[in-house]
Amino acid sequence: MNVTVKFLGAARSVTGSRYLLTVGKFRMLFDCGLFQGLKELRVRNWDEFPVDPSTLDAIVISHAHIDHSGYLPKLMREGFGGQIYCTPPTAELMKIMLLDSAKLQEEEAAFAKRKGYSRHNDPQPLYTSADAELVFPMIRTVGYGERLSIHPSVSICYHDAGHLLGSAITEVFIKGESQTKKIIFSGDLGRQNDAMLRPPKRLTEADVLFIESTYGVKDNPATDPLLDLERVVKTARERNGVLLIPAFAVGRTQTLLYYLHNLIEAGRIPDIPV
Repeated sequence: MNVTVKFLGAARSVTGSRYLLTVGKFRMLFDCGLFQGLKELRVRNWDEFPVDPSTLDAIVISHAHIDHSGYLPKLMREGFGGQIYCTPPTAELMKIMLLDSAKLQEEEAAFAKRKGYSRHNDPQPLYTSADAELVFPMIRTVGYGERLSIHPSVSICYHDAGHLLGSAITEVFIKGESQTKKIIFSGDLGRQNDAMLRPPKRLTEADVLFIESTYGVKDNPATDPLLDLERVVKTARERNGVLLIPAFAVGRTQTLLYYLHNLIEAGRIPDIPV
């Protein structure tokens, strides 16, 4: 059986994660992310999708971050009609995040029209809240360790990736005439020691491994953030100042709140409004 993988994103950039896996006549998209960041990346979201979305049979999502799931509403609008597989927490987070992403797209288009800085007379959002709503009925959830057949020749199994609530390492089992081969997509991986999440599941066998390498060229040492956070909060307090911490709302903010709570409970920082 002929098996191919084509990289449609997250190559030469860290956003827009999309991998097209073709097994015979079966087409599966692993992740369906938006390109984010610099303008030259963001404009790629408007490009015609490299394959006809109606020819895709399934989409497997590793986790809810927008650079892994945020392109789903546009793909739905352009003709995708298959099932979308993810873990239960990912499904719940995507319902919040895709609607939020759509709202931002709509607000940006309205602002561009009002200010007249778009080259289009009537700038449109990449997708709308109505487009996002179409995604949700197509979602099918799969728990960790649960092997699910998504095609007579293809099954998947999720394992904890420790990156975000519901994030998953995905085993893809491909059944041939005489043997079964296993491809692993790591998705984004978390640390071995996280304050709130379990460490990534250790998998020991694979025929092909696709692994994220966002921090593959730099040291990412494990440090104690409580010491730094305690010092910064106390410094701001001594100056009678306000501490403003930019942080992603999904994941990082929860961790920050958890650390601040622990510091307050331990009496290491004053019980001040957060």
